[in-house]
Amino acid sequence: MPRTVRRSTSSRRTVRGVAGVLAAVVAGTALTGPSAFAGTGTGGHAGPKDAVQRQLDRLVGEGGFPGALASVRGADGRVRDYTAGTGDLRTHRPVPRDGQVRIGSNTKTFTAVVVLQLVGEGRIDLDAPVERYLPGVVRGHGNDGRKITVRHLLQQTSGLPDYDDVLFTRAEDLVDKSHSYHEPRRLVDAALTGAPHFAPGTTWEYSNTNYVLAGLIVERVTERPIGEEITNRVITPLGLRHTYWPEVGEQRLRGIHPHGYVAVAPGAPWVDVTDMDPSLGWAAGQLVSTPDELRTFFEALLAGKLLRPAQQAAMTKTVPAPGFEPAGGFEYGLGVARHELPCGGYAWGHGGDIQGFETRNLVTRDGRAAVVAVTGLPTSEQMLTKVNGSVDAALCDTDR
Repeated sequence: MPRTVRRSTSSRRTVRGVAGVLAAVVAGTALTGPSAFAGTGTGGHAGPKDAVQRQLDRLVGEGGFPGALASVRGADGRVRDYTAGTGDLRTHRPVPRDGQVRIGSNTKTFTAVVVLQLVGEGRIDLDAPVERYLPGVVRGHGNDGRKITVRHLLQQTSGLPDYDDVLFTRAEDLVDKSHSYHEPRRLVDAALTGAPHFAPGTTWEYSNTNYVLAGLIVERVTERPIGEEITNRVITPLGLRHTYWPEVGEQRLRGIHPHGYVAVAPGAPWVDVTDMDPSLGWAAGQLVSTPDELRTFFEALLAGKLLRPAQQAAMTKTVPAPGFEPAGGFEYGLGVARHELPCGGYAWGHGGDIQGFETRNLVTRDGRAAVVAVTGLPTSEQMLTKVNGSVDAALCDTDR
């Protein structure tokens, strides 16, 4: 889900989703200094601050975020949890270790897994047109579901416009519309008021509309809600006890969590948007999880525990993804991205943004993994780069 830096061209569309309306917004001023804790996966203290802890401290002290939290599996196989900053700017409570956050567009990977499981069961054809499953839904202004395949949706090569660009046009909308309920078909219909950006399959561009349509296809095929399918097929089998799909109208986070914030103008104070309606994201960005459980999900996915070999191969076949992140170095598969690490080799993940939270995550084939979450939407490429850099540093064991 949301983007924090609005593009002027397709290559500038750097952060997924609604925060694209913050095109001209510079980072809000940090309201607190760093207050850090480093712990092991079992809650014990890790001793002197290591490179990951220093990265999180910088996200708060230099990056301007209210708080940050992370889960990292190092090259030694040990899992460590980290926090920095303040979990509630009103009460000054610390950031809870492995607290619940809204994971935004990481939801897309969960949705892609369900679609690909149904492909493996013979219930969905990746190369069938969207029209087969959603007759008459993708029509108008040149958009045509007869020419767009399920693969195009998952690969972000459909050319369909993004509904965020229609529903969110001012920075203030991030706050003013945070309690609005968006029915999935309303999201699609909003997108289809615009013309396609390119012919299906000819290039790549991120659009949340693709994954709302993927969710609707799952519901049409299974005759069950997409949230239930994600729960039964992914969350429950992996034992993710703190990961869940919010119910219709559910705006509060269920478990222990830091507060999430938005700044809507240069120098503006952080506005608390912890309680919000995530239906804006739906199958593209509605899920709640924790850094530790999001890391567990991506580790299981990369290890082949969720998909059959043929569908695993399809998911990890990538195309160039210009503008997926400002620093580049990404290619996109079916709901996952491949990133070239600065220390050599590749890692897989996605990332997500929604009001109040940004998460970035990567997993390597040799067992290293890192999830970093911040409790405010970045409002500049510099802030975003610091978050991305903290994940790279965790995997590369550097302190840049």
